[in-house]
Order: sequence, then C-alpha cells, then structure tokens
Amino acid sequence: MTRKINNSYTLGQSNAPTNSGDMLKTRGDGTLVWEGVADTTYEPATWYGDRGIISGGWTGGATNVMEYISISTPGNGTDFGDLTANKRDPKAASDKTNMLIAAGGEWSSTIDHITISTLANATDHGDLTRGGYDMAAVSDGTYGYFAGGFVSGWSVVNTIDYVSCSTSSNATDFGDLTQNIRGMATGESGTRGIFSGGESSGPSDTIQYITFGSTSNAVDFGNLLTNAEGGVGYSSKTRMCTSGGGPGYSTNVISYITMATTGDATDFGDLTTTRGGGAGTSDITRGIVAGGSGYTDVIDYTTIATTGNATDFGNQITGRSAQSMASGD
Repeated sequence: MTRKINNSYTLGQSNAPTNSGDMLKTRGDGTLVWEGVADTTYEPATWYGDRGIISGGWTGGATNVMEYISISTPGNGTDFGDLTANKRDPKAASDKTNMLIAAGGEWSSTIDHITISTLANATDHGDLTRGGYDMAAVSDGTYGYFAGGFVSGWSVVNTIDYVSCSTSSNATDFGDLTQNIRGMATGESGTRGIFSGGESSGPSDTIQYITFGSTSNAVDFGNLLTNAEGGVGYSSKTRMCTSGGGPGYSTNVISYITMATTGDATDFGDLTTTRGGGAGTSDITRGIVAGGSGYTDVIDYTTIATTGNATDFGNQITGRSAQSMASGD
C-alpha cells in the first residue's frame, strides 16, 4: 500500500493519490492519522513497537528498576535504566518513540519520561492532576491517558487525565470513567481506549471505553467473562485481550473483545499460571504478560489474532508485581 506524507486535513492536494493509498494528516484536534483516500477511514499513527519496557513495581517495597525485552524474540529482560523514584503501581503509555510512566509511590503525581530507543534513566515530564496508585493507561499515539485509581487517603476516583507523550507538560482533565474504579486492564485501537475489569465496590466485570480526539466521558462497552480486578491487558489494532486477575487474583483466564464493536468478551485461552497485578503490552501481533502476584518473574505471550493458551516467553530481571509496561521502538 502506498502512503504519502501531507500536513493538510483537506483532500485534493497535488501530492494526494487519486484512487488508492494513504496520507498522514493532522485532524483538527492535532492527532496524526493515516487517511485512506478511497474510503476516508482513519488509522492513527502507531503507539507500539518491538521494544517492551517494564518499569517499577513491588517486591515487598517499591522499586525504580526498568528493563526491556524484544517482543518478537522470546528471552529474558535486560536492564534499561532507573525511574526518577521508586514506584509501586505506576502506569505507562507511549507514542512509539516516547514513553511516560506516571504516578505510583507515596501518592506521587510525577510523570517520568524515557526515549524508548535509548538506554538511560528517566527524566521528569510533568505532573498528573492528582497523585496516586493503580491507575490505568492507554495511548492514541499522541497522548497518554491515565484513568481512575487510588488517590491520597485510599479513595478511588473516576478521573481521566491526558498529556502529550512528546512534549514535557502537565496533564489536563479529559473526562470521567463510568464509575470510581482501580486495577483495570487496558487496550487501544487508535480510535478507542478500552478499560476492562477492576475493583470498585468489589471486583468488576465492566468494560468501558473512551473515544480519542475529543474530551468526553467513558461509555459502557459490555462485560468480561469473570470479575477481573488486577487483570492485564494488551491489544492489536482490532482485538483486546484481558488476562488473569479475578477476585484475589484467582484466575488464569484470557478473554478478548473486538474493539470496534460493543459487546461481551469471549474466551481466548489461559495464562501459563494463575496470577494478576502484573503488566502487559504488545507489538500489535504478540501480546505480553509480565510478572504479577507472588512476585513472579514469569513472562508469557500470546499471538493476539489466534485464540489459544499462552506460551512462556522468558523471565524478568527481578520478580515483582504492580509494575507498568508499554512498547515502542
């Protein structure tokens, strides 16, 4: 497929293909998208890559460790650098080049920044509108969105913040989740950010979503196969998987949804072990689930397009739970 670069939102430019191909354009909200000339469908610029970075976590105490894997090649984690502080339950989002690791640790609102291709320590990017633990994060390839979680005093909120991945700045309010909730699994299609499961007044099977491109509240999507507090999410461009979690992190179930349509989840397969509270990401082909309850160092993977059980990928440098993960190049 041919793709041409164009900074205009208006078709009819001299460098526009007349009957096929895509052009990179900027929508009115500043989001870069691939526009299909023939059918005017939109495919946002990528938010994923082959390098998966695992950040922070809990081993009985919070840690500042960052490590990376190559998602296409099973193997063990390798040291990347250190966060700006020890972080428990931070959350991560990327625009393929830049990765943000937000909150975690003593009610911190700090957003850390790394360049995914360069091994180095994190630097300060800005602050969320609130500090806390156990939020959920998605990306549309331009902004990182950080939703829900604990705030100081252990109250749970429905707040959604968003912030540029590439430009150092503080976060801004985006809207609200459908309920006060924490411990959600996440995935993104480029046009939608998905939040599944979590813990509100108890473990939840709720799936909800936001539409990127305009500030708004989340909308109900459907339900998981089981309550999934602490489930781990990852996605391709079309399908999102939610893995593990459950009441007391008691399940190894993987379920999936098709993100373009609303509805309930379908069975996908099982993790290699029962666990929750780990971290996940993908290169949009292969989904990764790292660490989790029991401070395990196990990393699993699945092929997102093909239902089936997970396969052993390798091991983290240190076994831990409550870490974050995102990918890029």
